[in-house]
Amino acid sequence: MFMADGSRFIKNVEIVDPVGGVAQYVLTSDELKHYGTVNAELNLYYANNQAISVHKFSFNIDRALVDTDIAPMAEYYIDDFEALIAKVNELYDEAIETIEELRKKFEDLENIETKAGAQEKADKALSDSKAYTDEHADRTDNPHSVTKDQIGLSNVDNVKQAPLDQFRAHDSDSIRHTSQVEKDKWNGSQLFKLTQDTGAAQYMTGIDFNTVTDTGFYYMSGATTALNAPVNNNGYLIVNNYSTYAYQEYTSYSSNDSTSSGRRKFMRNKVASSESWTSWRELESVEGAQSKVDAHANRTDIHVVQADKDKWNSPWVATWNNVTLINGAQQNTGYPFKFSVANNEIKLRGTFGSLPAAGTTVAKFTYKPTQLVDFVVPTIGSYGTARFAFTTDGELRFDGLSATDSASVTRVSFNIGIPLW
Repeated sequence: MFMADGSRFIKNVEIVDPVGGVAQYVLTSDELKHYGTVNAELNLYYANNQAISVHKFSFNIDRALVDTDIAPMAEYYIDDFEALIAKVNELYDEAIETIEELRKKFEDLENIETKAGAQEKADKALSDSKAYTDEHADRTDNPHSVTKDQIGLSNVDNVKQAPLDQFRAHDSDSIRHTSQVEKDKWNGSQLFKLTQDTGAAQYMTGIDFNTVTDTGFYYMSGATTALNAPVNNNGYLIVNNYSTYAYQEYTSYSSNDSTSSGRRKFMRNKVASSESWTSWRELESVEGAQSKVDAHANRTDIHVVQADKDKWNSPWVATWNNVTLINGAQQNTGYPFKFSVANNEIKLRGTFGSLPAAGTTVAKFTYKPTQLVDFVVPTIGSYGTARFAFTTDGELRFDGLSATDSASVTRVSFNIGIPLW
């Protein structure tokens, strides 16, 4: 503090609030005697090896009536060794200025003392003052035994202050220090955790699925349908949520393939602006879909076989086939004896000769009627008819003929349909 009367005081302040940056100093009664405008300077030395902070300000000390006739003497008070050095240097500068002023004043006073004599005395005073100041400034043994506690630095570690060039190099290190752009980026990043700090899913046990609506990854232990799980099986729950549109996917867990409730996946969503949820819907797997297809494909009660298709398609794709005759009956090359099956009916057409004895089977078919069918066909060679029967065993049996001249009958002619139902 630089008082109006020239007095100077260098004191330590009390740090009241280090975090909030509040320091205080109470003027002593002796200091209050130096009334007038006081110019002050606050020097703060930081404990983290940073440079000092200097703050200049001024204030007034009003003179009390009781002190009106008292003229305070100029005082110099130094509270610590560093301040002493600064004060000595300041006095040295003032001494130099004073000497220069004296030199100018005594330029014309050579009759009082010679110029050389005055110069010699001034040089000696300057030399003595500088020698004392240099000697004192170079001393590192703390001649006044000043302690850290005495100057309010009890909590400060005795560490070496970095040189200015190193401090500037550190201050310019863009790798160690962050920029405002980087801080804005980090502050604007996602602040909500989806998993544990390790990246593992958040663990929940015995929790109602309806209450898990925050976006994230969860392992649900003790999951049951009573807690609104889709199955009674532990598993993993994924939740996506925006506003009131919560969506859940649940995969039941199993360490093997034998658990019917394991290795299955379900989904559901919350009804917007409501506490209700939709029912769980299971998502099909490749294996599950294939097993259902296989089960469906193997059902013969709802699927047709090739024989069914042949039967249904026969009205449209029926063909005529030669009948294989047996027991001496002979095919006619001009009009061969043929059969065709269509619409659950066997049709016979054509002729054959060399009729065997009555009661003899002349052909066998794989198609069989549900009952015996008797019918007659015309004879060729002599007017008449021949009697045949189509048995339930699929046999075509000759049962005799009636003609004008039986000996002249050369063959019989068929053009008949026999139902198979």
